Amino acid sequence: MKECRNAYLLGLFLLLLTNAFALFIPWLLKLAVQSFQHPGGGRSPGVYAGFIILSALLHGVIRIFSRTTMLNAGRSIEFRIREEMYAKLLLMDLPYFSRERTGDILSRFSNDLTNVRMLLGFGVQSCVNTCILYVAALIIMGSINPFLTVCAVAPFPVMIFLVKRVSRRIFRRSLQVQEQLAALSNQIQENATAVAVIRGYCREEAQCAAFNDVNEQYRILSMKLARMRGVVLPIMGSATGAGTLIVLFLGGSMVIKGTITLGEFVAFNGYLAMLVWPTVMMGWILTLMQRGAASLSRINQLLDAEAVIGDHVAPLLPAMVRGEIRLQGVTFGYGDNGPVLHDISLYLPAGTKTGIVGPVGSGKSTLVRLIARLFPVPDATLFIDGVDINRMELARLREIIGFVPQEGFLFSRSIRENIACGKEGATDEEIFAAASLAQMDKDIASFTDGYDAQVGERGVTLSGGQKQRTAIARALLADPPILILDDPLSAVDAVTEEAILAGLAAYYGTRSVIIVSHRLSAVQECDLIVVMEEGRMVEQGSPAELLAKGGRYAALHREQQLRQEIKGLL
Repeated sequence: MKECRNAYLLGLFLLLLTNAFALFIPWLLKLAVQSFQHPGGGRSPGVYAGFIILSALLHGVIRIFSRTTMLNAGRSIEFRIREEMYAKLLLMDLPYFSRERTGDILSRFSNDLTNVRMLLGFGVQSCVNTCILYVAALIIMGSINPFLTVCAVAPFPVMIFLVKRVSRRIFRRSLQVQEQLAALSNQIQENATAVAVIRGYCREEAQCAAFNDVNEQYRILSMKLARMRGVVLPIMGSATGAGTLIVLFLGGSMVIKGTITLGEFVAFNGYLAMLVWPTVMMGWILTLMQRGAASLSRINQLLDAEAVIGDHVAPLLPAMVRGEIRLQGVTFGYGDNGPVLHDISLYLPAGTKTGIVGPVGSGKSTLVRLIARLFPVPDATLFIDGVDINRMELARLREIIGFVPQEGFLFSRSIRENIACGKEGATDEEIFAAASLAQMDKDIASFTDGYDAQVGERGVTLSGGQKQRTAIARALLADPPILILDDPLSAVDAVTEEAILAGLAAYYGTRSVIIVSHRLSAVQECDLIVVMEEGRMVEQGSPAELLAKGGRYAALHREQQLRQEIKGLL
């Protein structure tokens, strides 16, 4: 609001001007009535009628500019807040997104921001306008007859007391409605994302029933809020109505007694009538303020959120990275669910090709996520080139580690743009080379639009293997000294896997590479194999050493060989 203070000051000046013309009209009516009572004593009624028309026209024209000026300020603030929210969202880490629901976040960007914009635009404009009109009208009414003015506003303190009590409840109800709307948005987002699963398992009716339950709860809360808001307007109307009756009775008596003139009585009623709509608007403004405050508190929850993973107060920025990785007694768990990894100690020299294998749920993906620092790691437990990763600048850490997750996410853009996301300013030659290494170039050549083919939302137009290979190409384009592949070949066939591994073997060079895979064929050329089981490292060594040992790795090897033989017989 400070940045938009010029717009607010201009809007204030215009509001003062427009209300001045509005307040001039009842006084002109007073003069017009007096000219009827005493013809020939001054200007004719026609002249006053012309002044009234001119004042009304100027009032209407200036009001247009006063409204747009303050409303535009509200939209400017909405624009800035949305930018800050988006920038903040991109700085948050995975633990934050594991706690927050996507629909709730989207609701804050749409409904909550709309409420704040209405508060800071229309709400501020209406509030200022009401204050100006009230103060000016009461001063003029007091100059006409102080006693009649006090009697006219006598019902207002009762009105303010009742509205204040109702407004507290409106705030609580508004917060509940916004949170329920967030739950509704989340339900829609989840069902839209999982529509294939819903249709595949014939769960349409069940999901509709679940949605109806959430929607019904939103309707109930909205109706309760509407009833509370509906109470405010009658209270306001009753106060102004009571004031009008008092003025008609007492003011009429004063005119008859000659205490005030007929023209003053007409002007007094004109000013009192001008307070009717601002009084009603005051009730709406109070409701708007409560809804805006509730939405602002939800927006501040996002703006005030702090990422668990952040830069050290004195971050280190290593110029050269060799890729040496060392873990010392790493124990980690997600939230309060207990540890997933137990006392992991591992040393990977620079340039080592490491394979991590083990059954589902053994902690393989969790381990490589910690190396990429996607989740918080205890101090002095994980080092790269002897530097604690918690001391390393986070942006630099992201540059030196190329991470390909199990589910390679693709943006709803072209294949070219998805691959180029790995390196800013990448040339076409670099993009083509990365796609070739990932064995994606032949598939792209078969598309009508080639590299400009749109992949759809989350890459829906591509097969699972094509999405994985596009994600691999994106990571290879960045040319990182440390490359982590978290089971990236699970959706490709054995022949394609062999071709990809052959292409990557030439790419690895002196890089440190970590490959997580449930297929031993993907890690058989690695220098070191780490076998995980129930969050613990049960074996490590070269493939030949582990086979000769006859332990867990050897058992997995025999099991996969047997499966291949059975598959060959079928």
